[in-house]
Amino acid sequence: MLDFDYFSPTRLILGKGKELQVAEQILQCGATKVLIHYGSGSVVRSGLLTRVKATLQQAGIAFVELGGVVANPLDTLVYRGIQLCKDENVDFVLGVGGGSVIDSAKAIAIGACDDGDFFDFYLAKRKPLRRLGLGTIITLMATGTEASNSSVIKREHEPLKRGLRSDLNRPDFSIINPELTFTLPLPLVAAGSADMMAHIMERYFTQTTAVSLTDELCEGALRSIIYETPTALANPNHYDARANLFFASTVAHVGLLGMGRQEDWSMHAIEAELGGAYNTTHGAGLAAIYPAWLLHILPHQTMRIARFADKVLGIPLDFTAPERSARLGIQALSRLFVSWGLPQNLQAMNVPFEDLPTLTKRTKRNPDGTCGWFLPLRDADILAIYEKAWDFDPSFDR
Repeated sequence: MLDFDYFSPTRLILGKGKELQVAEQILQCGATKVLIHYGSGSVVRSGLLTRVKATLQQAGIAFVELGGVVANPLDTLVYRGIQLCKDENVDFVLGVGGGSVIDSAKAIAIGACDDGDFFDFYLAKRKPLRRLGLGTIITLMATGTEASNSSVIKREHEPLKRGLRSDLNRPDFSIINPELTFTLPLPLVAAGSADMMAHIMERYFTQTTAVSLTDELCEGALRSIIYETPTALANPNHYDARANLFFASTVAHVGLLGMGRQEDWSMHAIEAELGGAYNTTHGAGLAAIYPAWLLHILPHQTMRIARFADKVLGIPLDFTAPERSARLGIQALSRLFVSWGLPQNLQAMNVPFEDLPTLTKRTKRNPDGTCGWFLPLRDADILAIYEKAWDFDPSFDR
């Protein structure tokens, strides 16, 4: 096990109607003026935004608004939010919506405390030093951004999508009411489950040894997501299924499952290029890429994949033929994602095959030029994974 220094300050408030506690939480943070940041319509149509504003007004909390966040949140709206905070003397940012809204709110909260270009932080040119107060009312179980140290922003005028990891990104509080997810489109629910599974797998696939506790925690969380997702898809108003998925979403990305172990993150780097170039749904892209990645690294990490197949997907580990167990697990994972309505491959997402070399060149790298840490990938590996993912078929043994 590796040394670690773990910090998670976010107050998590889960339950029915808990969004009505938002003013109380903001006042406890000592805020005087709030920027309410939200998306492109759902929080308005559902009445959530109206309830939030009424709650702040009753508590005497001044606020301004900035809507318009889209999937794969854009730097241009972040710049607007930063300037609005400075012009209006805002000292607290409240993100109301899904993962993209919260990521954008994080960027605004940090950027409003800096005189330079906030995107420098996302390009690793500088490190942020402080932020405004930050809270969330999260409406989608997927990214875990409600308690994570990460935020991802896309450039509007170029195919570039980059993330920032900093403890400043961890909100002061996050309010989680699973009922707010009942009207979500089912494809977003499915993609969210794939996203949270990917957050866990980026940590699970590690070369760090003597991490039996976090191995078991990862496997248990993955099994829970697999168990709850079909119920959440079949019965959108099933509160307990949605609540368990929300808790899994938070646990998957709060950092707990990566304690004491080296994490990989190659698949998020590879998938980020799809979102940057084609504005694809993050979880859907991960579902299309992950089985191809596992197939590519199979010769190098056979036993780890075989254990994943056994402990997570219920494929008994054949110690006399672990490669066969691993292959069956890869097939089972792909078929699981497809059963949730997610794309089987990149071709189904209309990704042009001829673009794959360009995506390869743009993929974010480690300082030594590789991508990821479980099996450090070079250009040939990344391109091979894209190509496998482009027409991936779970019956690859045919």
